[in-house]
Amino acid sequence: MTLTSAEILSLPKVLLHDHLDGGLRPSTLIELAAEVGHELPSTDPDELAALFSKNAASGDLVRYLEAFVHTAVVMQSAVNIRRIAREAVVDLAEDGVIYAELRYAPEQHLEGGLTLQEVVEAVQAGIEEGVVEAAEARHPIRVTALLDAMRHLDRSLEIAELAIANRDRCCVGFDIAGPEAGFPVSNHRAAFELLRDNHMPVTIHAGEADGADSVGQALGLGAARRIGHGVRVHEDITGIDTDEPTFGAIARHALDQQVPLECCPTSNVQTGAAQSIEHHPMHVLRDLGFAITVNTDNRLVSGVSMSGEFSELVRVGWTKEDLLEATLIAAWAAFLPYDERGELAELVLEGFGLGLEDL
Repeated sequence: MTLTSAEILSLPKVLLHDHLDGGLRPSTLIELAAEVGHELPSTDPDELAALFSKNAASGDLVRYLEAFVHTAVVMQSAVNIRRIAREAVVDLAEDGVIYAELRYAPEQHLEGGLTLQEVVEAVQAGIEEGVVEAAEARHPIRVTALLDAMRHLDRSLEIAELAIANRDRCCVGFDIAGPEAGFPVSNHRAAFELLRDNHMPVTIHAGEADGADSVGQALGLGAARRIGHGVRVHEDITGIDTDEPTFGAIARHALDQQVPLECCPTSNVQTGAAQSIEHHPMHVLRDLGFAITVNTDNRLVSGVSMSGEFSELVRVGWTKEDLLEATLIAAWAAFLPYDERGELAELVLEGFGLGLEDL
């Protein structure tokens, strides 16, 4: 039985991979750009959103990244960052998300004179305001933060220290993003050694713009507990469409250790990590037993929402049970204490109309 749009919207969702600077409201971007004197390709919210989505689907990485040039310009003050974080929380809650980890790179928001710590505080203030606003609207949500370092820059150790310093208040983990090919995890060895020594949870963008070896580096030197995207791990499986596939060491590691893959269906197609939603590697990886989760990546840039991603998966054959499985995997993969992950999983089951006794 196919799920309706209303039914999909009502399902509880757990979002592990969502970039704050890729999810602004178009109307907010237009308003803030006018305030700072930045010219956008359109000042009509619908037209601007459609343009970004068109660029993302063009197959041209330069056009895909154009949106981030515009969003970065308006995210250089504490007031703007706080507002954008608050609105992100509210928007996610309205979409049925009950837990989200918003990720952002503090080093990309310093042009207005903010310090790294002030960026963290602005985002956290916005998150807290958004949680209150969402609760008042009867859309309860919990939101935490991941700090991104950039692969092609040299501040990863500093960002790792920042994440550790803020772990007790707001930061639940560390991520490294940016250009994947040509910028290996080994460039940031000191940061990952510090993170391991301090038992800080790590997720790493890998297996999106580069192949399975990148995933291997993330799992090895990076000691990643989750992999951002990770879909190209399928390249380490021979005979993946046969009854007897052969797993390489990297794929075997990810499978045996049940390392969650933060798949972003639409974004993966737009960036070339997947051929189409229908032929996305996440389907066969799921069938082989890999820990697959569903995520948005960049809601504004890709023109997506969690409900929209669920709908796309349903369109190509996913069932309510498939969505439940992926959501439970995400709940247990959240960078939260064990008991809180269990409570989150129970909320997921309840929202899907089930209980522990149904498992």
